[in-house]
Amino acid sequence: MHKLNVLENGLKVATQTMDQMSSVSLGIWIRVGARYEAKENNGVSHLLEHILFKGTTTRDTKAIKEEIEGRGGSFNGFTSEEHTCYLVKLLSKDCELGIDILSDMVLNPAMDAQEIEKEKDVIIEEINMYKDIPSHYVHEILAEMMWPDQPLGMPLAGTAESVAGLTKKNLVSYKETYYNPKNILVIGAGGVDMDALLAISKKYLSKMKPNSFPGYEKAKLDQPEPRIRITSKEVEQTHIALGLHSTDRFHPDRYALSLVNIILGANMSSRLYHRVRDELALCYEISSSVRRYEDAGAFTVSVGLDDKKVTKALSVIAEELERIKREPVSSDELRRAKEYYKGQLLFALEDTMNNMLWLGEKILEAELDYEVRDILAHIEKVGAEDAMRVSKEIFREENVNLAIIGPDKFDEKAIREAVHIG
Repeated sequence: MHKLNVLENGLKVATQTMDQMSSVSLGIWIRVGARYEAKENNGVSHLLEHILFKGTTTRDTKAIKEEIEGRGGSFNGFTSEEHTCYLVKLLSKDCELGIDILSDMVLNPAMDAQEIEKEKDVIIEEINMYKDIPSHYVHEILAEMMWPDQPLGMPLAGTAESVAGLTKKNLVSYKETYYNPKNILVIGAGGVDMDALLAISKKYLSKMKPNSFPGYEKAKLDQPEPRIRITSKEVEQTHIALGLHSTDRFHPDRYALSLVNIILGANMSSRLYHRVRDELALCYEISSSVRRYEDAGAFTVSVGLDDKKVTKALSVIAEELERIKREPVSSDELRRAKEYYKGQLLFALEDTMNNMLWLGEKILEAELDYEVRDILAHIEKVGAEDAMRVSKEIFREENVNLAIIGPDKFDEKAIREAVHIG
């Protein structure tokens, strides 16, 4: 069971003690990400995360690596639309070292101007690289379609132009605004207890001063008709991302949608995989997924296939989305989906790092369901009628967004007819 405390400056400290573990996974989470940006500073969250690994005022980047890896540990960081996280995994006896280094990175980054310019070049190369990976780039296009002209639809890493324009002043200002104790969570999962982590957090982070900070632009979800965008590119495979606006992270229907996702495309026994891949051999890989934000969400189907099979595959996908709206899921299929959800969650939470990441996001976002037993109880309550109701609400023709990257050979009228959902 997790424990949660708050320091006097507003910084949260959480633990998930796993007595059998000799390791601890630690994270410093900041509740800020790409959707807090504007067009002019798009990519600043991601660039700042990179720069914090380039050394502090007392440690250069080589010293940070040697101190962590010299104890058998590993460290990393990531930026998402709503969060930034700096993380480390060490033996439990080295817990204080982990917080010492992570807090030093967060509080005292060197912010060397030359390193910033070098890292900007690295990230611009990364941006260009992903544009050459259609299976990745098609999802970037899809996000822009689903949330046009708003931060949630902007690229996570920024554009080459926006990143090139970022300055040290931009980074410092952004960090001073959002890297705020009221906006930060320190969490440990594994061989750690609350008393120990609380004392360490007070030692290294209690002097941070709280201040006010702005929020993000709320998602605008007005979509009166389906949107289709075909990007012409010479590729070996055509890549498709079909997205529909769905439930946010707090919506009570999120559990039903999770099961709908499993039934449709989350594993190899799913309907889409069986029908599109196994039965009709229209592709090698097809899957569905759900993304949730504080005020928005997306249900997505992804597929890579030969350009000659695109229209047929889209037609079959649309048929399956229509079928789950019209026909109740069988008790056997619903039970298998519930068991898959349960198994995947419990398997993941056997690992200290997965525990830290899973619980950290929930606490930072103030989700109410932290306990596994409560979440599984919600899953058990989902009935076939819930799956149908949620499917009817989401799988509507005017809610369709379709991004395609492939050769310039597609008949858009035929594509629109293929993705018709009643």
